[in-house]
Amino acid sequence: MKSKQKSLKLPYLDKVVIDALNLFKKSKLPKLNLKYKRPLVLGSGNAAVTGRIIFADKDAIFADEGNYKQKLKAIKNIDGAILLSASGGKHAPIIAKDLKKRKIETVLITNNPNAEANQFVKKSFFYPKNTEPYTYNTSTYMGMILGKTKESPQKILNLIKKTKTPKNLKKFNAFYIIVPTEFDNVRELFQTKFDELFGPIINGRVFTIEQTKHAKTVVPSDKEFFIGLGYNNKLFGKKQNRLNVTLPKSAGPATVMALGYYIIGQIQKQHPNYFKNNITNYTKQTSKMFKSTIKPIVE
Repeated sequence: MKSKQKSLKLPYLDKVVIDALNLFKKSKLPKLNLKYKRPLVLGSGNAAVTGRIIFADKDAIFADEGNYKQKLKAIKNIDGAILLSASGGKHAPIIAKDLKKRKIETVLITNNPNAEANQFVKKSFFYPKNTEPYTYNTSTYMGMILGKTKESPQKILNLIKKTKTPKNLKKFNAFYIIVPTEFDNVRELFQTKFDELFGPIINGRVFTIEQTKHAKTVVPSDKEFFIGLGYNNKLFGKKQNRLNVTLPKSAGPATVMALGYYIIGQIQKQHPNYFKNNITNYTKQTSKMFKSTIKPIVE
């Protein structure tokens, strides 16, 4: 079984980031002309986080598949729903069908023109994406964020090219990423990526600098590596166990997402193939859970 999984030759996350940015250099992204005054913005996992990033400047109610019914019950002036889902499957059609039954006008933001949830919404916005390993969801949500922020994919590529990642990351079994407070939502994307790629084997922690001040470093380890994105860390971890990357003034959430994912991909490359050796079995289990076919590669 393991040999079959290895033969898939899945790309590492850092390459997927580069491919996504090259895609968006030449792709036209949809414009979201939504007139809702107080929408319910919801999705599952990273889709929910992406919704919070895109609509951070709106008077929106943010929710996920677990708490959106409570939000609807508690808040009466919601005038529409914005559902985010890369695939438009799994929880998305269940939520969309329920919202339609409640007579709540819903739009879908997705990467899949054939999304199952399409049949239950008023309108769908389709974003371009690349073929990627299941769970990577890099081009999917990055495109949605870039559509809002208008950050330059080429400038992000230039920043990544200038970033010198250490070649000794395999020495470490714990990584701590520090981000500026304004990128707290992106922080959640990084945390999820550590979970997906390394599970319990590598400890990935991600906090803002303000969160870091609250007892996050009580117990030190010589095998923990600190990464400051937009924060010049001179305090946490040993000097030789630090990487600090200066962010340009134009940096927004897509820049930070791409840079962080790229560095996590470098960590992935320097460690055993935990993800690649297990993703096939995982997709088989997930297919049973969602009663649909989920493959290790998402076209």
